Parts: sequence; structure tokens; C-alpha cells
Amino acid sequence: MTFTRIAGTGGYLPEKVMTNDDLAKIMDTTDEWIRERTGIKRRHVAADAETSSDMGLAAARNAMEMAGTDIADIDLIIVATTTPDKVFPSTACIIQRRLDIHNCPAFDVQAACAGFVYALDTADRYIRTGGAQTALVIGTETFSRIINWQDRTTAVLFGDGAGAVVLEAADKPGLISTHIHADGKYEELLQVPQGISSGYDVVRKERAYIQMNGNAVFRKAVATLSSMARETLSANNVDKHDIDWLVPHQANLRIIAAAAKKLDLSMDKVIVTVDEHANTSSASIPLAFDVAVRDGRIQRGDLLLFEAFGAGFTWGSVLLRY
Repeated sequence: MTFTRIAGTGGYLPEKVMTNDDLAKIMDTTDEWIRERTGIKRRHVAADAETSSDMGLAAARNAMEMAGTDIADIDLIIVATTTPDKVFPSTACIIQRRLDIHNCPAFDVQAACAGFVYALDTADRYIRTGGAQTALVIGTETFSRIINWQDRTTAVLFGDGAGAVVLEAADKPGLISTHIHADGKYEELLQVPQGISSGYDVVRKERAYIQMNGNAVFRKAVATLSSMARETLSANNVDKHDIDWLVPHQANLRIIAAAAKKLDLSMDKVIVTVDEHANTSSASIPLAFDVAVRDGRIQRGDLLLFEAFGAGFTWGSVLLRY
């Protein structure tokens, strides 16, 4: 049988950093208020000319360098993003051109904050069925473009960045199992309520910003992450105490802590970057993963659980042996 392993990780964060004190200068908020409710201290914000493909390209190159992968080896590119450079072509195709890779499949996946898990699931299926041997999977977001910087309920939560992994075919499992779900009935709880086919209105720009019912999203996220963990562990006959590291979507420190408590995991076994990166949507898991691999916390052979929850609602998990 053919399986999938992670050969390399990469990340990228924009140079500009916006602290909570910086936000307090432009809206009615404080560092204490933000930290208490979210755990966030600062976030990175893309430069005016910096795009999702710019950041995704940098993360991809870092991952390929770690993996020792040549561009000639890549035969699949999947980009998870909610903030593409253009309506079309896909951000994956733009990154493919900039890497000087030709002919392999390249496409975007849009599942909001669960996008990277969805992309991993898709790439894993390609590799397991022989459709690819070496895949580049990227999560990249410029959420600063869809934030109303006067709305403290959403503006304090998000940041920009990109993360990537190189996946390779292997003779034993790296990615043990993936689980993805969605339920569109929650559409209006977390959304940008305007798009192309619904008639984007440049006059009413406020409708092109993130809108969120924070309390409802929080409750659903905590409940869903708990049930998702049980589903994943049960499917693989794995005890929760065997998990070496939880790498969750970095949305809110309280949600992360609640997920860890359900797994009876000490926070020492949870990778947390939300304090430094804020919520980078589909980039948050690969960014956090890359940080922990490069600082030595995550070692080869460790058993990891990825969990993500996003607008849609979409959610997903990955159990993997790094």
C-alpha cells in the first residue's frame, strides 16, 4: 500500500507587526480586553503590495528546502485560501508559475479556517491512489483585506501569513487518517456576506468585511472540536493519552484550552501561536506546525492531532505520525 508522509514544513509572516496597543489607537479597545478574551498579543499584517501568493510562495520554498525537494519532483499543488489574489486564475496556479513548475494539477480549496485540513485530506487521497507522488500543500491568507478596522469584535482576531508542507508517497503511514465535515445551515454566523455572483457592491463596502456572531461561533466550535477528536481517535483505536501534540487551528486561546481539556492534555502538549500570529485562518495550522518543528518540540515519530473549525461551518482533523 501507498501512504503519505510529511517531508518538510515551511512558514512565512509579513514584516509588519500590529500589537494590541496599536489597535487601541484606532478603535475602542485595550491590550487587556483583547488578551483576556482571545489570548492574542499581536498579529502580522501584509504590506500594501503583498499578496496571498507572495506569502504562500515564501512558505512553499521554505518547506521544499527542508524536504530537499526539487521543483521537478512536485506533481500536485493545492492552496487553501479564503483570500485569493484574483477571482481567477487560482492562487495555486499563480504560485505554480512563480516556482516555474509546469503541467501538474494546481488548484485552490476554500473551506475558510478548515481549509488546510481539507487540502491535506485531498492531497492524501491523490497520493494514496497513485495520482501524485509529491504534493505541495499551502495555507495562505491576507485577512487584513477583509477586516473592518473599526469593528473591534472582528479586527482584533485576525492576522496574515502562510504555512506549507511537502507531502511524499511512503511505504508506511505518516498521515494516518483525515476527517472532514461541513454544515451550511450555520452560514450566517460567520461570513463575508457579499461576493461576485451576489453582486459585489463597491459602494456598500461594509458588506465585504467579516461578520461574526462571536458567542454562537465559540459555543459551536468547542462542541465540534470535542466530538471531532473523539471521532478521530475512535476510528484509529488510539487513546487520547497517546497523543504527543495537539496542533489546533489558532482562533482563540479559550477555544484551544477547551479542546485540550476535553483530550485531558496539558497545555504543555498543545502548540499555541495565536498569541503571536492571531487567527490566520487556513494558514494557522501549518504555521504553528512549522514553528514547533523548527524549534524542536515536535520530533520525528511523534503522534499529532490537527483540528480545525471554520466558516460554513466546516471542520476537520488529521491524525498523523510525524
